[in-house]
Amino acid sequence: MHNKITCFLPFAEPADLKQTIDELQSVKMVSQIFVMTTPQSKEVQLPKGVESFEVPAFNSTRMVNEIAKRATGASFVLLYTKSLPLKMGYLSLERMVQAAEYSGAGMVYSDYYALKQGQMTQSPVIDYQDGSLRDDFNFGSLLLFPSDALIGAAEKMHKDYKFAGLYDLRLKISQNKKLFRLPEFLYTEMENDNRKSGEKIFDYVDPKNREVQIEMEQACTEHLKAIGGYLEPDFKAVKFDAVEFKVEASVVVPVRNRAKTIEDAVRSVFSQKTSFKFNLIIVDNHSDDGTTDILKELAAEDERLVHVIPERNDLGIGGCWNVAIMHEACGKFAIQLDSDDLYSGDSVVQNIVDAFYAQNCAMVIASYQMVNFKLEEIPPGLIDHKEWTPDNGRNNALRINGLGAPRAFYTPVLREIRVPNVSYGEDYAVGLAISRDYQIGRIYQSLYLCRRWDDNSDASLDIVKMNNHNLYKDRVRTMELWARILKNLNS
Repeated sequence: MHNKITCFLPFAEPADLKQTIDELQSVKMVSQIFVMTTPQSKEVQLPKGVESFEVPAFNSTRMVNEIAKRATGASFVLLYTKSLPLKMGYLSLERMVQAAEYSGAGMVYSDYYALKQGQMTQSPVIDYQDGSLRDDFNFGSLLLFPSDALIGAAEKMHKDYKFAGLYDLRLKISQNKKLFRLPEFLYTEMENDNRKSGEKIFDYVDPKNREVQIEMEQACTEHLKAIGGYLEPDFKAVKFDAVEFKVEASVVVPVRNRAKTIEDAVRSVFSQKTSFKFNLIIVDNHSDDGTTDILKELAAEDERLVHVIPERNDLGIGGCWNVAIMHEACGKFAIQLDSDDLYSGDSVVQNIVDAFYAQNCAMVIASYQMVNFKLEEIPPGLIDHKEWTPDNGRNNALRINGLGAPRAFYTPVLREIRVPNVSYGEDYAVGLAISRDYQIGRIYQSLYLCRRWDDNSDASLDIVKMNNHNLYKDRVRTMELWARILKNLNS
């Protein structure tokens, strides 16, 4: 093949760097290799034919610009994003180039093998969509760009990001070209993050990453403006007296087989002190572990507990929510509580309802504390989603992977939108849809204890389940992005 590839890789420990360079130099299509250093990098002797250049930081705009300067002499640019050793598969770069030529894509990525603690496992990635706006989207560590696509996108990058340069690059490329996944395992990368999936999903709310998140939000917002998906801070007013309800609020708890935790959850609701009437609607999704008997006893103890067993057998968590909000006993505001979690005090329901009126919003999201089963705080502690701002929160919501808890809804709006009948991401989908037209209110103090234990739905997921979850949320974002583009076109 006549195509040539210029490769770029970050500085690494000498032995690791040599292994990666040896792998790449064995490929005939590779014409040049550059090692990117930072001011903190140690001096290292590079093999013959390998050059280096300094960038202020990896993933920065300056890094992208320096790559673009050196990309003109070859047909393709290969970027390796890890400092650990890379092992190429047989004829894998040739295959990636072929995929780029066949698809006309602006970037090609592939499935890969992960070598972790001596074990090599398959790590499939997922297809990129219009709504794949997460800055933590996993492309794997090996990215192939047609040089003209990378250079063209770099020319449109006008902001100087320290952290969001590579994110900005792929957003710019996606505006005109496909980002194409090749579902073949083409290389092996080393993995040194041994945390469970449930421990990784909160990285973006870690306070130490705040500066990074600000840049990512800026890059995403700029992208949304470019493609017509940005929404100005102009919201519909909420009229809270439009419909009459028997009670002011209902706490909604979908449950299936939570005999170990359901009584604690119920009693945290019973303990609430309010200036208005409220009830508790529990949709018992055909439990068979004793949960139903516990709920019958609790309902006999307090008439505020409305115990509902749906006739249908095909309901996920979202479907159970629909049963609750459509029930005649549902109040003006529907407030979430998961069956294995607790409210943190006796004024939670009151505080949430007060926030609806004070902020004139159709949804309220508070903050929560991560705890173990002994109610001891565990990392990352408080999840407050302070990245949400009244003016840009609903745009940034398309980039982050969750909106927080506990969540509460103005029931007439939720009845109109309804909840997807799934058991993951249903709350996120509803939040996005509501935020398209209405303001979402925020409470930044902790009102909720999220108990992390082995039976949690996202405590530790395998790669297939994680991919399915991410694929679904990306699909939700895609639909929401398209809806917002149409909203702007029709306004």
